[in-house]
Amino acid sequence: MARASNIYGGTDPAAVPAYSIPEAARFIRVPQATVRSWVLGRTYPSRTGPRSFDAVIDAADPARRSLSFLNLVELHVLSAIRRDHGVKFDAVRKAVQFLRRRLTSRHPLADVQMLTDGKHLFVERYRELVNVSDQGQLEMQALLGNYLKRIDRDPRGVAIRLYPFTVTHDDTDPRTIVIDPRVQFGRPCIVGTGMPTALIAERHQAGDSIREIANDYGLEADAIEEAIRYESRAA
Repeated sequence: MARASNIYGGTDPAAVPAYSIPEAARFIRVPQATVRSWVLGRTYPSRTGPRSFDAVIDAADPARRSLSFLNLVELHVLSAIRRDHGVKFDAVRKAVQFLRRRLTSRHPLADVQMLTDGKHLFVERYRELVNVSDQGQLEMQALLGNYLKRIDRDPRGVAIRLYPFTVTHDDTDPRTIVIDPRVQFGRPCIVGTGMPTALIAERHQAGDSIREIANDYGLEADAIEEAIRYESRAA
């Protein structure tokens, strides 16, 4: 960890602007337009003239439109609301701002406190703003729980690894693919190998069979298939 930090001049690799908006959208499997709105805000027309929507996430480098690993984690958590509950942009933004104040954290959705009080506070505030039913509230808390379990943390509670969903969005989804800011500069890899999923997908697209790739890298065929599946769905 110390060596990885030294590469970035002492900055925590998780906070380094390392991803473009298209890359972040592809890795987390969220539409680019949604990611752009969440991290940069947007202007849209209305009957009374142009209106603006403020960013939900504090981008690592908004001037260059670059995001950090912590931003990826925040996008991962927010996508739970988007996928199964339908995003109410204004309500999400206000709920995140509320958490930022209550948890005194720049990245509250990536903070370890989200595992405890943060999750409850977010859902409660979201419910106040959007009129979520009791059943909807329970579903949202369970969904957020599944997403938060895909994040590894160091002893301080700082997010250090993210296991993106590849098939489902529940506990049955395998943890074969990992995004670690200290491995391959944060590109998705097969767990425990440092082997980028993009490289495997490129070889498969070029005509190499799953068995050939697995034999070359000394990996199980299931892991190769999962990497190819992840890249195809991300694309």
